[in-house]
Amino acid sequence: MLPLALTVRAARQVLAEAGFDPNLVALAAERPGEGIARTLATRPEIRIIDYTGSTEFGDWLEANARQAQVYTEKAGVNTVIVESTDDYKGMLANLAFSLSLYSGQMCTTPQNLLIPRDGITTDQGPKSFDEVAADLAKAVDGLLGDDARANALLGAIVNPEVKARLEAAAGLGEVALASREIAHPEFPNAVVRTPVIVKLDGAKPDAEAAYMSECFGPVSFAVAVDSAGDAAELLRRTIREKGAMTVGAYTTSPEVEETVREVCLEEAAQLSLNLTGGVYVNQTAAFSDFHGSGGNPAANAALCDGAFVANRFRVIEVRREG
Repeated sequence: MLPLALTVRAARQVLAEAGFDPNLVALAAERPGEGIARTLATRPEIRIIDYTGSTEFGDWLEANARQAQVYTEKAGVNTVIVESTDDYKGMLANLAFSLSLYSGQMCTTPQNLLIPRDGITTDQGPKSFDEVAADLAKAVDGLLGDDARANALLGAIVNPEVKARLEAAAGLGEVALASREIAHPEFPNAVVRTPVIVKLDGAKPDAEAAYMSECFGPVSFAVAVDSAGDAAELLRRTIREKGAMTVGAYTTSPEVEETVREVCLEEAAQLSLNLTGGVYVNQTAAFSDFHGSGGNPAANAALCDGAFVANRFRVIEVRREG
């Protein structure tokens, strides 16, 4: 809250110095459950709303703030298809960082890793489903093995709900990587947890209830699927029903790449292919990369397309008898 308050104070000072009403910028803070945002959002004076946050409240704004133009960036069930790779070590390192960054508390963090149950081909030879899950767990563990580095990458769990989801995830399937607690030397009261990776069988109905639900936080599911084609169809259904801010895919097959690309084009999801270096699927900057698309349930706008700016303005005419 303090950085926001300082920013608003500076903005108000600049407005006043320039001769404008400082109330053009204001900060309305609310406690959990207080509901100030709902009240303000539906006032007749409010004509444009920009929102980023939970899907639940974003959906509420779209349905209820009818007097305003509402731009929402919510969340979804972000998916990565792992079909094959020519850089197994680089893929694991890239995924490990993506799952760990900010304790998975980004709207762009991957949740579901769709892996053929018969395994994948790699530059290190064939790898079974279990081997891929185990090797990814080792990569995350290695990345976060040093507590000082882990604290720098993870950050704190933001609220009790995220902590509860993290703790409950271990009971949803077979745990490939257990979450552990990390003490922060500068902030002893901070709740810092490493990610959990849970293996699920995509063919089982009880598993579907888990991986088809958004589990915001440091929770990922390694989901066994029958084939790359099945992975693509599950990806399509996930985007269409739940939305996705990001999609990733690892494949050396031009045919699989084209299939995944077509799914993402048709369902309007941003796709990252074969990232193995210093660029990560969840590092999509709001005003440089396309952050959201506006074409699936995760967001109704892309923050850097022309409509996000141009659609805010209207042309009004006044005519009089000459």
